[in-house]
Amino acid sequence: MSRVGKKPINIKDVEVTHKNGEVTVKGKLGQLSIKTHPKINISIEGEELVVTRNSDLKENRSLHGLTRALIQNMVLGVTEGYAKSLDIVGVGYRAELKGTNLLLNIGYSHPIYFEPPKDITLEVPAPTQIKVSGIDKELVGLVAAKIRSFRKPEPYKGKGIKYSNEVIIKKAGKTAGK
Repeated sequence: MSRVGKKPINIKDVEVTHKNGEVTVKGKLGQLSIKTHPKINISIEGEELVVTRNSDLKENRSLHGLTRALIQNMVLGVTEGYAKSLDIVGVGYRAELKGTNLLLNIGYSHPIYFEPPKDITLEVPAPTQIKVSGIDKELVGLVAAKIRSFRKPEPYKGKGIKYSNEVIIKKAGKTAGK
């Protein structure tokens, strides 16, 4: 039995509906839905949601834990939300908000304008920090990765956009070998 899949999900603060192979989760921050595989069974028992599988085939075992994890992420997203923070490192590198769009000056000859998806909110608490937040864990991660891809941190000076908890291991320069 899947260790992740057999744990029940606490749905005390959210409203969950399951029909036609689609699970919808409504909470105080919004609503998310996901289509489930027909071989995965979902049952709501009081204040808990239980995910089970039809058989022990390899595909069903992998879908079991995946489905449970996706539903758990939806429940956490509509109750608490998700956030990722990015740091900008480099002389003259900065970010600012123009309405809901993000304006990045990160060493190129032109500024970069980034328009986030409608479910994502961007904050710039300081010119060298960006906070990406939303209710969909996957979308928050994708947007943070997209912003980071504009100028990935380089290994010699550490300049670029990095996650706040990311550690950049610096390399020695050419003169270090002599």
